[in-house]
Amino acid sequence: MNRTHDPGLASWVRSAQGSDFPIQNLPFGVFRRRDTNDPASVGIAIGDQIVDIGRCAAAGAFRGLSADAVTACSQPSLNSLLAVSGDSRSALRSQVSEFLAADSPSYRNDPDKASQLLVPMADAEMLLPAEIGDYSDFYASIHHATNVGRMFRPDNPLLPNYKWIPIGYHGRASSIVVSGTPVRRPRGQIKGVDKERPEYTASRSLDYEAEVGCIIAGSNRLGMPIAMESAEEHLFGLVLVNDWSARDIQSWEYQPLGPFLAKSFATTISPWVVTLEALEPYRVPANQRPSGDPEPLPYLDSRMNRERGGIDVVVEVYLSSRAMRQAGIAPLRVSRSRLADLYWTLAQMVTHQTSNGCNLRPGDLFASGTISGPGAEARGCLLERTWRGAEPLRLPSGESRSFLEDGDEVTLRAYCNRAGAVRIGFGDCRGVIEAA
Repeated sequence: MNRTHDPGLASWVRSAQGSDFPIQNLPFGVFRRRDTNDPASVGIAIGDQIVDIGRCAAAGAFRGLSADAVTACSQPSLNSLLAVSGDSRSALRSQVSEFLAADSPSYRNDPDKASQLLVPMADAEMLLPAEIGDYSDFYASIHHATNVGRMFRPDNPLLPNYKWIPIGYHGRASSIVVSGTPVRRPRGQIKGVDKERPEYTASRSLDYEAEVGCIIAGSNRLGMPIAMESAEEHLFGLVLVNDWSARDIQSWEYQPLGPFLAKSFATTISPWVVTLEALEPYRVPANQRPSGDPEPLPYLDSRMNRERGGIDVVVEVYLSSRAMRQAGIAPLRVSRSRLADLYWTLAQMVTHQTSNGCNLRPGDLFASGTISGPGAEARGCLLERTWRGAEPLRLPSGESRSFLEDGDEVTLRAYCNRAGAVRIGFGDCRGVIEAA
């Protein structure tokens, strides 16, 4: 905790107060000015504005320990920034906080010049924040795993390894897209229960998955695991992730090797990376395991993880049909769940991923898997929310949904809020389904 977390801190950017991006947040992203030939730039969100780090550097705004981080921000992605030291990144965030503070000498001495270092979000096109070389998706919510298991294995919903090992699979990095990118309904092999042969056709059971992802900073050499005590040094910040899933394709292909074409057609992430430093006030102990559950094996355990390995992020999912938007009907909130309910923490995911010597690189993406909690309204996908289609959702327009239809828009939102701290948000992670 440091001065950047002070709940009494205010900004001269008026739109910051009460927004997802107050001065206590300061997430990083990559943007391009609309209708220009300007290259992509690294920016920091404040209210409805973006601090252009390149312009700030040219104006001599940031010096000292942050110099390496400022130089890294001259690239059109966050990858170079993710490769510099955490101290340098933290120093840059601290200097940006000082520059944006209501009592900032830079603003007080020359308000017009300071304001010229900002770009309105309305004038910016947001891009993927990093060049993502590798993408691992986990299955860290025991509520999600149990619900899905009950559908297919009522007598034995959780497989024997679940409480011992953070389950994950290697996703497809090439089809990760930024929020707002349309998602085309995939085609694939589908085999009906009463059919002798599969057919190649458009998915009829398209689903969303409400997840939180982590952008990796730094690296480890091939063959060198990352211990729990240093795992969080490799967690730069969090984004929202919608790992779109074609459930009918998935049910035919997933045995024996797991998800493949049912998930690789698109994964949407939010454009702003909320740093782990900004999330410090919202740290909580790792989720308490029920009595009788095994304790983590020693390589997945640490005092720090037990005491503060969780992060209390509330994740919400909103659904809007084409008919709802045409009628001006507000999106329906279909779920609300908490990252803190995960059975496995982000640090445990990093340590387990590297425990066999797997090397991480700056810009890699880890995702939590569907985040669900106890109760129907905390189920983070339609497969659970409609119980495999048996309990369809009723929309305000009079429509019903078992799975997504063409024209449906899914929006993920998330925030952190607690007494003694300022509420911070993540922005939107949004996608509209297009026909196959």
